[in-house]
Amino acid sequence: MTSKTAILAAAVSSLFVLTTTAFAAGDSNSEKCYGVAKAGKNDCAGAAHACAGQGTKDKSAKEFIKLPKGTCERIMGGSLTPGK
Repeated sequence: MTSKTAILAAAVSSLFVLTTTAFAAGDSNSEKCYGVAKAGKNDCAGAAHACAGQGTKDKSAKEFIKLPKGTCERIMGGSLTPGK
């Protein structure tokens, strides 16, 4: 393994560790915000599908995006509970 390859491998490994740590830490400081996602930009599954990014209309009360805690209720149309 050359020194360039070793440096690149170390950099990629560091990035992976930082990214996974950030996602794990972000979950405790985030909340699901319903009714504010753009079509195709929702997070995770919804009532009508099982995958992220499959919402079909803007601001659907059944679709959510994860936001930092306390942000959702400050957005017009945002709700912490799914709509009907």
